[in-house]
This record gives sequence, structure tokens and C-alpha cells, in this order.
Amino acid sequence: MLLALPAAAHDALPPAVQLALASAQIPDSAVSVWVQPVDAAAPSLRHNADTEMNPASVMKLVTAFVAFDQLGPAHTWSTRIASDAGMSQGVLSGNLYIVGSGDPALDKDRIGKLLRRLRGLGIDRIAGDIVLDGSVLQLPPHDPDAFDGRGLRPYNSGPHGLLMHYNTLELALFPGRQPNQAVTVLAEPPLAGVVVDNRIVTSAAGCDVWYRDLEARIEPGRRLVLSGSLPAACGPRTWSAAPLPPAEFGAAMVATLWAEAGGRLDGQIRSGLMPPDAQVLLTHESPPLADIVRDMNKWSSNVIARQLLASLGARSPAEAPEAPDAVARGAHAAAEGLAAAGLSVDGLVIENGAGLSRIERIRAGTLGQMLMLAWQRPWMPEYISALPVAGLDGTARRRLRNSPASGQAHIKTGTLNGVRAIAGYVLDRNSRRHVVVMMVNHPEAGASASAQDALLEWVWSAQP
Repeated sequence: MLLALPAAAHDALPPAVQLALASAQIPDSAVSVWVQPVDAAAPSLRHNADTEMNPASVMKLVTAFVAFDQLGPAHTWSTRIASDAGMSQGVLSGNLYIVGSGDPALDKDRIGKLLRRLRGLGIDRIAGDIVLDGSVLQLPPHDPDAFDGRGLRPYNSGPHGLLMHYNTLELALFPGRQPNQAVTVLAEPPLAGVVVDNRIVTSAAGCDVWYRDLEARIEPGRRLVLSGSLPAACGPRTWSAAPLPPAEFGAAMVATLWAEAGGRLDGQIRSGLMPPDAQVLLTHESPPLADIVRDMNKWSSNVIARQLLASLGARSPAEAPEAPDAVARGAHAAAEGLAAAGLSVDGLVIENGAGLSRIERIRAGTLGQMLMLAWQRPWMPEYISALPVAGLDGTARRRLRNSPASGQAHIKTGTLNGVRAIAGYVLDRNSRRHVVVMMVNHPEAGASASAQDALLEWVWSAQP
């Protein structure tokens, strides 16, 4: 049975919120809000709660809810290493297979550990190929440039059955002491065959939006060209890029890590399928889902969210013709999961589960009631602890910093051009906890942070 939307005690926005919205020239009609104490039967504030809104990254709360509900917080993914040949005197006479399971957190340290363990089994040289099998996820074509034309930004990376290191090349930047001096760049992990052409220089500008002038592009021959400037006042910074599609990125990373482990390879590293008669040599488990969701929500990782949605889809039967791949099936499974929990999914649109979308939609009432249900679930502590704490950490670390409400709100934030949203839980000054949702869809939405903070402070002050 679908949960009914009860009448609210208030429909009008608090005066401080109205004032902040008016200052930003945002009309009330562009705002939806839901506030409800977790121990109450009805919301204390509803405003446009039945209006479909773009939630931006707040959509990750839906992905996390369904993942916890369907998989459980202790769920892990297994990466296997297998072979179709025997070994003699340190030589594996055939191919080696690395088989993915859709693990969202298979980073370079874990891959490196697996390869070192392989060396520990006595394999010094592989006479065949290293075959990367990511077939566990049947995925649609992915264009990293499609959203905003910035295909080398890691947030635009798509899911992959054998995703490695979030498809992200981390770039440690060390500015010089004087303007126009070269900025030292260290790439981690080094990718075999990728040449980093560093043209970044030091500037005398103030350290505001330090990455504003940085650009990355990939040129023929896998040449990653880095250009722009970094203010000396900023000191060392970490930037990142996604110079290759996931399958190519994984192949380049494995080549580097196998060589670093002291291993030799006669063949090539390529994508392929593990034969059914291959023998599994090693298995490695991912961190539990609870840890992965924490990484996703604290820092709003789009690639983890995409992986989780596709993993949910891979577990769903391919029944509906409108869901031909793991991403579409994941969106279908998420909607069905919310409906099964008793929530209305009218107006719900899920494209990738990350919120990096112009078409994703959800109602504030649906989000609010979902958060109320999450409070009652056995995995509630893991769900809430994964959220950024306003004023302290994650993407909300700069919110409410000088407010008495600092540290009292576990809030997921979301921002796109024309969209600004928050959703989560606030502990008021009387130690009563409330669900809070606020979404703004308007050309001036970027200026609505003060209005959202005013709502959080209003809840903290126990006005509801």
C-alpha cells in the first residue's frame, strides 16, 4: 500500500527562508520543501512537496536506500583471478584472467595487492595474455562528453564491470614559488602508454577557485596535455582526470602494476571473457557496501553511484523491453524498490542514480518519506553516517560553519546549473531529529545556499 501524503502543519516557508529566496530573486514556486520529525506521524512543513524536481546529487540518497534495502550493508563484490593453463618454473603457459563483479571500489592498492599475491604463488612470467573480463555488467554505450562536454572529468565516467581506481588518474600539483614557474605534476597511478605533457605554470593570483584555469585534453598517442595555471598561494593541490575509457584505463593500470610487482608478460593486456573451464587462483573481496556508500555520499562520487545502479540492474531479470541493459534495469529496480517500500513513485525519473542528469526527477514528499523509512530500517546507522556533516566534513563541510546548527545536520547536497538541493537529517536544540528536504529548480538556484541554511537553522531552533 502506498503511503499517503498527510496534511502539513505549515505550507508557508519560514520568514528567514523567504527573505533569503527573495534576496536571490527565486520565487516560492521554484522551491519544494519537506520537514518532518522522525517521531511524528505528519510533516511539520510541506511546500510544493508534490512537484517533481531535479534533485541533482541528492538522487544518490535513493540509490543508497535501494542498495541497502536489496543488498544489505555487509554486501561485498568479489574480483577473481583465474587461468586456463598450468605453471612450470615460474611461467604461466597460457592466459591470465581478471574477472570483475561490478566492484565500485577496486582501487590501485587492491589491484596491486592481487598482483603481488599472484607473484607470491610463484608466477614470474605470463606466456599468454592478461585478459580483463568486465562482462558482468551489460551496459549501454556511454559518451563522457554528453552531459557537459567535459569528458575527461572523472565525474563523467560511466560504469564498467571491471572498473579500476574509479577510472581516475590523480594528479598531485606542486606550484613554484614565483609566477610563471612550472608546476610539478605527479600522476598516480602511472598509466602505461599514457604520456603526461605538463604545461601548467604558477600564477600570482589569489587562491579562490584554484582549479578554474586548469584544463586537460587527450591527444593522439595517448598524450594527456595539462595546461593552465595554479596560484602559488594555494600550495599543493590534488586534481584528477579520466584520460581513457574504463576498459583502456584498466589495461594501462594493470600493465604498470604487474611490472611494478616484478612480473613479465609475453602477450598483451586486452578485454575478453574467461572460459568456463578456467581455474580460479585468487579471490579478493571489496569493502562492505556500507563503506562504499559512505565514500559515495560524503564526496558525492558519481562513478560509485553509477556502479551501484548498474549492479542493482545486473541482479534484476531482463524482463521489461524498456530495460535492455544493466543501467535501465537498475533504474527499474530502484523504482520498484521504492514502490515495494510503500512509497509513491509518481513523477520519479532515474537516469543514472548519480544525479548528474537533466532529466532525473523526484518529489520532496517522496524523498522525505523515504528518509522517514530509512530511519526505521536496521541499516539506519550506516545510512545516516554516510552523509556529510554540515560544517565538518564532505561536501557539506563549508555549510553552517559559524552557525549554532553546525555539526547538527547530516545532509546530502546536490548542485547543477539551475539546481540546488539538500536532504537528510537535522538534530534540533532539544535533541529531536527531523527529516529535511529542500530542492530549488531555477536559473538562480546557485544563490539559494543561504535559504537552505536558513531552513536548517529554523529546524535546529525547534520552530517546527
